[in-house]
Parts: sequence; structure tokens; C-alpha cells
Amino acid sequence: MPRFRSILDTVAAYKPGKAVVSPEGRSYKLSSNESPYEPLPSVVEAIARAATEIHRYPDPGAVRLTEALAERYGVPYDHVALGAGSVAVTQQLLEAAGEPGAEIVYAWRSFEAYPLLVGLSGATSVEVPLRDETHDLEAMADAITDQTTVVLVCNPNNPTGTVNRTAEISRFLDRVPESVLVVLDEAYREYVRDEDVPDGLAFYRERPNVAVLRTFSKAYGLAGLRVGYLIGQAPVAAAVRKTLLPFAVNHLAQVAAIASLRAEDELLERVETVVKERARVREALLAQGWPVPPTEANFVWLRLGERTMEFAERCAALGVAVRPFAGEGARVSIGTPEANDTFLSAAEAFRG
Repeated sequence: MPRFRSILDTVAAYKPGKAVVSPEGRSYKLSSNESPYEPLPSVVEAIARAATEIHRYPDPGAVRLTEALAERYGVPYDHVALGAGSVAVTQQLLEAAGEPGAEIVYAWRSFEAYPLLVGLSGATSVEVPLRDETHDLEAMADAITDQTTVVLVCNPNNPTGTVNRTAEISRFLDRVPESVLVVLDEAYREYVRDEDVPDGLAFYRERPNVAVLRTFSKAYGLAGLRVGYLIGQAPVAAAVRKTLLPFAVNHLAQVAAIASLRAEDELLERVETVVKERARVREALLAQGWPVPPTEANFVWLRLGERTMEFAERCAALGVAVRPFAGEGARVSIGTPEANDTFLSAAEAFRG
């Protein structure tokens, strides 16, 4: 039999959100935090034009997209590194900073890909339990050792939607040694409305050991094309670029991302619609008696414990796919009003 790395025996495969269909044919996918809206017409047009060029390899350096991002955020060109989604950029980063003997600190539960990616890098996961469904930054700072190379802070946190605010993040960063890289994973940044939740780029500009992860998959509605990026100081971005597979960000993805940046005002109007629906869904759940933590992402979190899988099955029977984490809770994406209403009906029936 062929032999493979022993770490594969201990690493659980990533489980993406799935779709379901009710007996009546209804299907609402609220399991993957996707945008409920189709791409903007201008973005579709750009993709269609670019489709005539896919017999050529994509630009391996994604120069135009990198330039567009550098201009958008007012950062140097060499501070931007790209990948096929922010999860791929995280993998690139951990390939650069993780190795046997190294430790990667992150909250748990947080983004479920973190343990997988840390394990594959050869490093050791140091998981720090959430406190009140939120990153316990004091405990995370306490967990840093001489072996720590990276700390991952998902803000807003996936799957709870909770946030850490400016003062507590600043205090945390003051405690982190300069040799440890702090990565602020801001995949849901565009949905944040709490003014006390910092833009991670403000910390990156002041602190050489802070980098920020962003994605086009959520608010920009390009989940199917896979484009993510990191903004960090030049040595950090350079390390991430070194571990990028050649041509990983395909031509259509590069073109669509550039077109999305040009249409940002229109896209953010859609985001505002999702934010309003988020408030409506949470308020309805609270009225039903659910303890739902405040969320600044495009989803809500229900702590269900041992009833989690039962709840997911009841939602599926009505054609609503949610993202269950067995024994813990369910994350439910904000969809169209019709999808959200169907989910709320399922939640009310389960609560009753």
C-alpha cells in the first residue's frame, strides 16, 4: 500500500455546507454564508468577455488585481498577496510559518478550517475556548509561548458572529511578542455595523506583526470563483506569495474581482439589505425565546447542544439547509426574505 503522512490519520476533512430539498421541492441554502444575490450585471459582462480568453494561462502575479487592491486600500503594492479564497491564503501563510515544533494559536470554536490547515502545515494547534461565544483575547495572549509563530483572530468570528472591539484588540496586541504574527481574519468585514469594531488595516499600518485577511466570496458574491487576499507588511506578503501555487487565481476570478471593486457602491447596497434582514431575523428569534448572540456577520448562531442535529434535520424537512456543529450549535446564513421566513417558521416550530 502507498504510504502517506501520518498527520492525515488525525485530520478531519473540511465539511462544506450542503443544500437540501423539502418534499414539496423547496430549497433554501443557508449553510455556507454565501450572498443570496446573483453577481451584478457589470460583473457578469466582465466575466463573459474574459471567457473568450481562457485558452491562455492567467497572469500568475495577478498584477492588475493586486494594483486595484493596493489602490483601494491605500497600501503599497508589495503589501498585497493573493490566493484562491482566504482559506487558501491562510494555507499559504501556514505553509510559510508552520512547521513541526511551531504552535498556532486560535479560538475555538472558530473557522473550522483552522485545525485542518494547521495540521497539514505540520504545526501544533493551540485552541483557546471562547468566552461568552467570543474570542477570549486575554486567554489567547496567555497561550502564546516561545514556539508560537501565528495567532489567528477571526473578527467577526465564524460561526458565532461575535466581535472583539478596538480597545481589547489593542490591549491584546500589546501583549503579543513582535516575533509572533497576528492575522486578523476579516472575511465578514463588510457586514460590520458596530463602530467600535476596528478595521484591521488600522492595526496593520501601525504594527509590523499584524496582517489582515479578506475575501471576495461573501459580500462581493464571488464564492464560486475563489479570490482572497492578505494585506501585511512586505516580508509577510512576500512569504505568502512564495507558497502560492502557480496560476492558482484563475483569469475569470481576477477579472471578476476587479469588476466587483469598480461596482463596490452597488454591491454594498446589497450588503445593507442583508444587514437589515440580519437584524429582522435575530429580533424574531429573540422574540421566539432563542438566546442569539449579537452578530456582525451575515449569519446567526444558535447554541443547541445535543439537539443540534435534530434541529438541522427539522429545518431540512422544510427545505432549509443550516450548518450544524454536532453537540454545539447551528450557524444559519442570512438569505432572501422568503428563505429567512421559512427558517423562522422552522425555528418557531422547533422551539414550540
